[in-house]
Amino acid sequence: MELLLKKNIDKLGSIGDIVKVKEGYARNYLLPKGLATHVSAANLKLIEKEKIKMELQLKEERARLQEVLEKISAASCTIPVRANEEGKLFGSVTPAQIAEALAKEGYPVDKEMVKLDNPIKVCGVFNVTIALNFETQTKCKVWVVREDIGQPEKA
Repeated sequence: MELLLKKNIDKLGSIGDIVKVKEGYARNYLLPKGLATHVSAANLKLIEKEKIKMELQLKEERARLQEVLEKISAASCTIPVRANEEGKLFGSVTPAQIAEALAKEGYPVDKEMVKLDNPIKVCGVFNVTIALNFETQTKCKVWVVREDIGQPEKA
């Protein structure tokens, strides 16, 4: 089934693209959520007008995101975790933990923005991808360190 996208959809396409999808995906997800519409001349004109309006908004947003992107790429955060002597974690570091650590540092990051290829299960320094939106992403340095258990904190 061919549909005209009304919104950017990750791994499918962007506004105004005509995509071929299975009928069930279109009927049960794309059409009810208002993410796509049927292809017609009237819908093409409507989406074209919407696309021009979105382009203007995107230009403004890109300038703002570029500033945030530069700040995040220069950022690093430390996550203390429980680990054994060899540095193997009891569990793993999740995107939510990384987002929380970055938020404490003052960076506006949600857990959905943090993209991990594999779970972090050992201590070390990792370059984690932070995707701010559909097109913009950057790398952030994350230090996973073993927390000292039973050691009094220095004041």
